[in-house]
Amino acid sequence: MRMSLRSAAASALLALWAPMLAAPSFATAPAPAAAASCDRSCLQGLLDTYLQALAARDPGRLPLTADAEFTENGQHLLPGEGLWKTASAIGTFRMQVADPAAGRIAFLGSIREDDIPAMLAAELVVRDRRIAGIETLVQRSDKSAQGFEKIGWNWSTEVPAAERLAPRELVRIANMYFSGMQQNDGRGDYPFADDCNRIENGTFSTNVPAPAGQPRVPAAGATRYSAQWSCLEQFRSGLLHFVTRIRDRRFVAADPEHGVVFAFAFFDHAAGDTRTFSTPDGRTVTAGPRQPWTWEIAEAFQIERGRIHQIQAIMERVPYGMNSGWSTWEQGRSDRARYPGP
Repeated sequence: MRMSLRSAAASALLALWAPMLAAPSFATAPAPAAAASCDRSCLQGLLDTYLQALAARDPGRLPLTADAEFTENGQHLLPGEGLWKTASAIGTFRMQVADPAAGRIAFLGSIREDDIPAMLAAELVVRDRRIAGIETLVQRSDKSAQGFEKIGWNWSTEVPAAERLAPRELVRIANMYFSGMQQNDGRGDYPFADDCNRIENGTFSTNVPAPAGQPRVPAAGATRYSAQWSCLEQFRSGLLHFVTRIRDRRFVAADPEHGVVFAFAFFDHAAGDTRTFSTPDGRTVTAGPRQPWTWEIAEAFQIERGRIHQIQAIMERVPYGMNSGWSTWEQGRSDRARYPGP
C-alpha cells in the first residue's frame, strides 16, 4: 500500500520528501528515449553515487527526480530511513547488472551495517539521468555476506558479440528456472548447463561434496532434494514441488554484454496438503515448510549459449503473500514474467 501524507509528524524531513511520496507508484519502464539517455557508464556512475551516499548515510547526495520512490524489504520509506540510518560501509563483494535500454541498474553486494556484515540487493530506476526509484532488499546475515565475499563471483567477463542473446531472450531462459521450480514435477524443460551451480545466502546449494567417508546422496528413492546434486538433478527429482507459486517475477535488468539477468520475486509455500505430492517415479512424498511461508528473493542468472551456468540469490522470510510495493495487487499475485525493457 502507498504511504499517506496525512500524518501528524510533519517533520522537516517529511516535508522534503513529501512530493516523492505523493507521486503514482512507479510500475512501468521509463520512456525509451529517457532510458537511452543514460548509457552503461552513466548507470554505473549513479550506482556508485548511491552506494557512496548510503555508506555516508546521506540521501541528500542523490540526484533524484521529483517523484522518486524508495522501498526497503517491500515497505515504502523515506530516503534517510531504514538502512540509511545504519549503513556504515560497502563490502568487498559486488555484482551489478546494467541495462541502459530499460533505464535500470541492479546490484547484489555485501555491506556493513553498524560494522556488521549484511547483504544488499538494489535496483535503481533511472529517468533523464536521475534516479526515479530505489528498490532494496536487505538481508541482515553476517554468514551470508561473508560467504559471498569468500566465493566472489561477479560475472564481469564479456560475452563475445556473436554469442550475445537479446535481453528478452535472456529473460525467457531465466524465467524457465522459476517455472520449473514452481510446483516442480521433474518433467519440465530445464535449461541448465552441465556446470550449473547455485549460491543461496552465501552458501552453495548445488554440487556440494559429500562429507569425508560418506557416500553421495542418491537421487533414486530420495524424499528431499540434496545440495549434493546438480541443478538438473534437483529439478528432475520433482522434490521441489512444495514451492507452490513463484510470483511477481520482475526481471528488472538484463545485460547481453555479460549474459546476466537480475530478478526480484516471491516464493510462496502454501503448506497444508500441498506438502504431499507424487514424484516422477510414482512415489508419494511429503516435504516442505509446515506453515505458510514466503521468501522475498533477489536472484541473478549467468547465461551462456542459452544455458544457465551460475545462479546467485539472497532470500528473506516475509509475511505470507506480501507485495513488493512496485506492483499492483494483481501483478503481485501473478506468476507471469515482467521486464521493463524494449
